Amino acid sequence: MKKKVVVSLAVAALAAGGWFLSSRNTNAAAQGDKEIPERFIAKAEKRDINFSVDVSGDVTPAELLDVKPEVGGKIKALHVEEGDTVKAGELLVEIDDRDLLTEKQSVLTEIDGAKLSVDKAQRNFQRARELFDSKLISREVFDNLSSEFQLAQNTFVKAERRLQLVEDKLSKTKVHAPMDGTVLTRPVIEGQVAIAAASVNSGTTLMTLANLSRLLVVTHVNQVDVAKLALQQEVQLRAESLKDIEMNAKISIIAPSATVKNNIKGFEVKALIENPSERLRPGMSVNMRIPVAQASDAVSVPISAVFKGDGNQKVVYVRDGAATHRREVKVGVTNIDFAQILNGVGEGETILLIEPDNGAGAAAKAGAGPARKRS
Repeated sequence: MKKKVVVSLAVAALAAGGWFLSSRNTNAAAQGDKEIPERFIAKAEKRDINFSVDVSGDVTPAELLDVKPEVGGKIKALHVEEGDTVKAGELLVEIDDRDLLTEKQSVLTEIDGAKLSVDKAQRNFQRARELFDSKLISREVFDNLSSEFQLAQNTFVKAERRLQLVEDKLSKTKVHAPMDGTVLTRPVIEGQVAIAAASVNSGTTLMTLANLSRLLVVTHVNQVDVAKLALQQEVQLRAESLKDIEMNAKISIIAPSATVKNNIKGFEVKALIENPSERLRPGMSVNMRIPVAQASDAVSVPISAVFKGDGNQKVVYVRDGAATHRREVKVGVTNIDFAQILNGVGEGETILLIEPDNGAGAAAKAGAGPARKRS
């Protein structure tokens, strides 16, 4: 009888101990939940995630041309001002042509004299031929008169060529627009002496023309992000001075070799602006947003909830009642705020934004802020 009583008491004691431990663990878990601030708890939700590269650049004309004279001389007249729109072939500048006109008169006189010499030499040559055929003059005399006739003809041809050169220079004293465009700069004034552009010098720039209907944005993209870009990729532009206007462009050029700008190695990228606003001017700075990746209606978590696991693993901590589970996940598109979760977490699950700690230190760690490994 005594044995039965002892056994009954032992069983009761064990049951009571098990209930006490279970109750204590449950209360500790619940207490642990309470000690994690709400700001470190989030839900996995569906949303659209867009990742883009943001860079700044400068507006420049796609077609830019410096107009320089082909003959030197004093600028006689300027027919356009900065900001004027011109058509191809329109007269822009006149160079003083008085010296060339004087040279032309001199060449014309030279041509007249050469022509008289040719006529005289030709008559002498024809008479000499008749006499030579009649054997009245020697071969030497005939040959000399034939040579004089040929020399007179050469002199006449040279004079005519000089006239052509002078007339060509005279035509170049009138500088015409080589293309349709707008005058961006005109750094010269009437009366200034302009130097002709030649192989030995660059010459005087009379003005700069640009086609403002075709504008480019020139920017510098670092070597990490440039691999994500492609030709003809659409980008969005916004200028600080034109905040009410949104513009689109397409990437037209990606430099084949890297350059260093502001101590950052990257590549020059140019984007052609489609239908630019008349208010957009060369030299303005714009912000360029280049979409790189997009995920629609994707299960996602805050980027701060994704931690680095073993090797290349990415893990998140899922809260299920009183328990916390460490799960390996596959991450898709990310931006600075959210990460797409391809598998490992379902919509609506509770996610921790800090790594949990086994024991009573969780609350202290939560209060101290998220000092931990990030993905």
